[in-house]
Parts: sequence; structure tokens; C-alpha cells
Amino acid sequence: MQRLHSDPSLLVCPDFLSDPYQASRASLVTPTINEVQAADLLRNVWVTTNNTLCAQWQQQTIEDERLQTEQKRLTEEAAERHQQALRLDEETNKADERKKNRSKHLPIPMRLRPDATDNEVLVSDFALRKIDKGHYVELYYWTNIGIQKAHSTYRTRDDKGMLPTTNSDGSTVWVTAAGAKPSSAVIADRNLSTVEFAQAVPRLIAALEEYDWPVQRVTMLAHFWGAVMLHRYWNSIDPLAQRAILIYQEEQRRAWHNAIPLSKGAWDISIIDDSALLRTYDRVFRDMRRQEMIVECTVHD
Repeated sequence: MQRLHSDPSLLVCPDFLSDPYQASRASLVTPTINEVQAADLLRNVWVTTNNTLCAQWQQQTIEDERLQTEQKRLTEEAAERHQQALRLDEETNKADERKKNRSKHLPIPMRLRPDATDNEVLVSDFALRKIDKGHYVELYYWTNIGIQKAHSTYRTRDDKGMLPTTNSDGSTVWVTAAGAKPSSAVIADRNLSTVEFAQAVPRLIAALEEYDWPVQRVTMLAHFWGAVMLHRYWNSIDPLAQRAILIYQEEQRRAWHNAIPLSKGAWDISIIDDSALLRTYDRVFRDMRRQEMIVECTVHD
């Protein structure tokens, strides 16, 4: 159906008895139909046609209004989605900025300075950056010796300049030189004493909570370290057993951290894998025997 471009109700029925319509009348004149009757026939046809066109115009007008309303709705929804996208992008940028410059956005309570206590510790910038990014970091940094090392090497943040590093999202941020490299005196977890291990664990758990680690992960690690220190190897008179469980703790925790971003994900590290621990003990024993054999060969030579 062709679209109408004007309102047919505004048209006036022609005078079909006038001269311009003589040819039209003549085509209808017969022995039983005169010109007046022919003009009436033409008028009836025009009125019927005009009524049909008026009905079409009315339907067309209703459809046009519906389409305009729908188009207005779609335009408004698109504008709202665009505004929501802009707000989300702005909020994301603000969140990223707060994450990259965490210290700048930490709220400061209106209070007097709290009394200093022995519980306050200064931890390496490198270690704090590691846990802020959710990465593996050695327990050494939370031992007494690690904290003492951080105190002895502490400088203001601008003393050693800034270095560019890449975030996990690919963005570049500037960090202190101290925060970009590990301590030269760092001790692997496997080489810590049980006393140093016990010093570090509660301090690291507190740091994880302070840096907003997920509660599930903090709880899992806390239970893991608790299970390690309650294991029979921990207080064994066999030095190989103590070394085995320290090595097991280090290897399991490093593997757990590495597995988190992978497709298969990590696991409940708090459950001690006795088979893996037994294999670690066996490896420690064989390493000891190998060293003894080397010493024996050296003595005989």
C-alpha cells in the first residue's frame, strides 16, 4: 500500500456536472443512464475512494505516532546506556587510581597520634607491593631479622628515585626503587628456623587483611600455616622432618599462588597433602645421603 502524503479529508468532492468531467460522464451515459445519473455515479465512486483513503490516512497517522514513540524510547535508552557506560568508566578509572595510589586515598581518622607499641613493624616496600598484587612473597620479610633489615635500609620514598613497572592489567605505574627489587638478604622459607617462621606468620596474616585480601584466602592460608605448625614433623626430633615440612610449605604455597590465575585454578591449601609431604621428606633424605657420600669420597681421596 502506497504511503499517503496529504490528508484526503481535506479534499473537496468535484462538481462532476461541470465541463471538465464531460468526457467522464459521456463514458457512463447509456439509454437508461443520463448525464445527471452519470455524475452521481462519479460522485459516489469519489466519495467511496476518499473514505477509503481517509481510513488509510488515519491508520498511517497512528502507525507514525507509534514509530515516533518507539524511536524516542530507543533513543532515550541508548542515551541512558551511554551515560551508564560513562559513569562505569569513570568509576573504574577512579577505582584503578585508588588502587594504584592506595596510600593517597586511605582515610585518616580525626584523632591524636596513638602511642607507639612494639607491635608496629616496618616491612620492605618490595614485600608490601607483592602482597598488594596478590603475589607470592617470602616469609622472611615479616621475621625479626627481615623487619630489622627494613628499618636499617629505610629511606624516604624519593631518596632512591622512582622506577616504571607494569601492573597485572598492563598499565604502567611508578614505584620506589626499593619497592621494585627484593632484599639482598632475603632468606627462602625453607631455610628459616621454626622460631623465625612462627614470628612471621601472624604478621603476614595481619598484612594480608590490611591489604584487603579475600577473607577466604586469608583464612585458608592461616589454616594452612596452623596445620603446618601442628604437624608431627614440626616438633619432630628428626631435623630432616623439620626441613621437609618447611620445604613443603614453601613449594606448596608458591605453587598455590601460581595456580590462582590459571584456568584450573588453585585448591584448598589448608589440607596437608601427606603424599607430597612424604615425597618431600624422601627427597630431603636422599639429598642428605648424597652430601654424605660426597664428603666420604673427599675424605678418602
